[in-house]
Amino acid sequence: MKAVVFTLGCKVNQCESASLMEGLRNLGYEVTDQLSPADLYIINTCAVTAEAEKKSRQAVARVEKFNSHAKIIITGCASEHSPNDFFDKENVYLVTGAKSKDKIFDLINNSGIFIEKEDLYSEGFFSANGERTRSYVKVQDGCNNFCSYCIVPYLRGRSRSRSIEGIKAEIEKLNPVEAVITGINLSDYNYNGARLADLLLAIKDYDMRVRLGSLEVGVIDEKFLDATTQLKDFAPHFHLSLQSGSNSVLKSMNRKYTAEEYMEKVVLIRRFYPDCAITTDIIAGFFSENISDFNETVSLVEKVEFADIHCFAYSKRSGTVAAKFKDLPGKIKKERLDKLLELKAECRKNYINKNLGTVQEVIPEEYADGYVTGYTGNYIRVYTDKNIDLNKKQKVRLKQIYNDGVLAEVLKEE
Repeated sequence: MKAVVFTLGCKVNQCESASLMEGLRNLGYEVTDQLSPADLYIINTCAVTAEAEKKSRQAVARVEKFNSHAKIIITGCASEHSPNDFFDKENVYLVTGAKSKDKIFDLINNSGIFIEKEDLYSEGFFSANGERTRSYVKVQDGCNNFCSYCIVPYLRGRSRSRSIEGIKAEIEKLNPVEAVITGINLSDYNYNGARLADLLLAIKDYDMRVRLGSLEVGVIDEKFLDATTQLKDFAPHFHLSLQSGSNSVLKSMNRKYTAEEYMEKVVLIRRFYPDCAITTDIIAGFFSENISDFNETVSLVEKVEFADIHCFAYSKRSGTVAAKFKDLPGKIKKERLDKLLELKAECRKNYINKNLGTVQEVIPEEYADGYVTGYTGNYIRVYTDKNIDLNKKQKVRLKQIYNDGVLAEVLKEE
């Protein structure tokens, strides 16, 4: 029996899909995450934007092209939001929500809609089985921030965190070369008073590279940054969510910081890690954003000198506070997004150029286009044509821009 787990959306979804794949293997399935002919499909959906929800619905038709009689299970945020939109489709026999993915294997022989009402955290819902170099370790779920544009707290539920002992047990099981510590709102990690800095200190003796998922401004302080320095191998890459560089827009978004506070945290990070990568998310064309607000965002982007930007046009989500207000014309949103995409490309090019000639440590992960590829700690994709071992850290010198990263020379061990 063959099964496919197809994932849309965030790193947390990827982590949870790895758990689903593990569960299917335990049931005797041959499992892949690539769309291909199979007997069973689990589609792990996303609803962060209207476009993501649309793609989640379209995924059903995509899998049916591989097997018109396939059995399909739908799970995730989009099915939490609109379960009937999926259950009405011909081959879909089971729909669960974002908070009930761990119940799928109890329900796999049942048909219907199952949406969990309580905000629980299942310690038994482990992530991957350690087959890959980079393993995602989910330590937190849900969100209490209620940003005015965001539907996630309504779908994922309130913030809840996992025990440090449970996290350590999973890391020991995975034994990853790189662990990505992730959550829906990772910065809000809080298990019986232990915060994110405490968690990092608890795993500091593990021999692995530690990379962090998306962070909020409020978590950045000297205690947190000092904890990162005590890890054996910390990836100096901070994805620090911005959304807008305008204080008035940030206020209407219900973000809990100002542009000035954001810049202060950037300065603090670079005091600890002068050459780190700082990446971010920015929304173009929020309903309250005027041209002056947008120009403030552009100015802050240029001031911060991001390594990369994930930018997207504002998407109204029904049920959120912002959805009550009149949207900006699509033309304006597109113009502003296009400008941000230009800035993104410039930022990325400048950051890579800044790193050319430097010696970095890369973890080779896979073969692609005749090269061995992997990522540096500061998240630059490296291509090298040397015959080197996968999953073993290598020192390389970054030579020239290539595709979405750089060509690099492998350095001999001394």
